[in-house]
Amino acid sequence: MDSRTKRRLSPAQLDALALDALGAGVVSSEELADGFANAVWLLGLADGRRVVLKVGPPPDLRLLTYERNLLRTEAMVYGLAAPLGLPLPSLLHAAFDDPRLGGDYLILSALDGVPWNRASPGPAEEAALRFEVGRHLARLHSIPGTGVFGYPYAGLTGRTWREAFLAMTGAMLEDAVHYGTPLPVSLVEIAGLVHANAAALDEVVTPSLIHFDVWPGNVFLTEDNRVQALIDHERAFWGDPLAEFVTPTIFGEVRDDDPLLAGYRAAGGTIELTGAAEIRIALYQVYLYLILLVENGPRQYPEESYARIRDLATQSLARSLGVLRR
Repeated sequence: MDSRTKRRLSPAQLDALALDALGAGVVSSEELADGFANAVWLLGLADGRRVVLKVGPPPDLRLLTYERNLLRTEAMVYGLAAPLGLPLPSLLHAAFDDPRLGGDYLILSALDGVPWNRASPGPAEEAALRFEVGRHLARLHSIPGTGVFGYPYAGLTGRTWREAFLAMTGAMLEDAVHYGTPLPVSLVEIAGLVHANAAALDEVVTPSLIHFDVWPGNVFLTEDNRVQALIDHERAFWGDPLAEFVTPTIFGEVRDDDPLLAGYRAAGGTIELTGAAEIRIALYQVYLYLILLVENGPRQYPEESYARIRDLATQSLARSLGVLRR
C-alpha cells in the first residue's frame, strides 16, 4: 500500500544506516510494500545477514494522534515480549531522533516465512493456526504493566481503562475533524454513543499489552503452516484483552466457537463474551473502524487500493454503532 507516510531513502542512506548500526554495509535492498505506515526495506548486508529496516514517517508530516512515536511503541513490545519466548523477529538496533532522518528507525532480523494472507492453508490448518495465535496472545497479555492504560508514547493514557479509552477515542475524533473524514453518522453522535456506553469499560482493572493489529498480514508462517512470528507491533497499547479479538475478526464478529479463543483459554487466558462484553467489543470495533477511515487523511492512499477498505470500514462502523444504540 503506497502512503504519504513512507519516506524515500537513497542507496547511500540505507548503506550508512546499516553500517553505523550493524557494522556491515548494504549489498542489496528491496522495498517491502505491504505495510501501511512505515517505510520498510529488506536489506542484504556485506557480512551475509538479511535484515529488515523500518523507518518512521517524515518528521514534518502530521500523523494521527495515537501514531506519535510509533516505532518507540514497537521497540517497547520487543523488549517486553522477547524474553517470554514469543515468536518475533529479533530487534537488532533501535535509533530514536536520528539526526540524519529527523526521526526513528528499527533494524530487525529478516524472516524466511510468508505472511498468512499469502499462504494457502486448508480449513483444518486455518483452525490450528487460529488456535496457535490465540495461545501466543495469551502470553502477550500476561506481560505485567505499570498500572497506566493507553498509549504511553503518544500521551494518550489514563489511570483507568475508561479514562484512557475515552482519551484515545476523543483524539481519533479530533483527527477526523482535522482531516474532514467522511463518516456514516456525525461526530457528535459517535462521541455521545461512546460516552453513553463507557461504564462497561470499568470491568477492566488491570492493563494488558494489546497488539491490536493481529490480522493475517501480520502473522508469518513456516513452510509447514505454523506460526513463525507476529510482526508490526506499533499499534500496541495497554488495555483490555478483549480488544485484541476485534482485529483477527475484522469486519466480522467475535464468536465464542472461534479456535482463536480456544487457544487463548488453553494458554491460561481468560475471555468471556457475556454481560458487558458485547458493549466493550462494539466500542473497540468503533475505535478500529475509525482508525481505518481517519488514517487516510495523513496517508492519502491510492483510491484503487483503499476503496474496498473504506467501504467495509464504513459499513462495519455503522453496524457497531447500532449495537451501542441498543
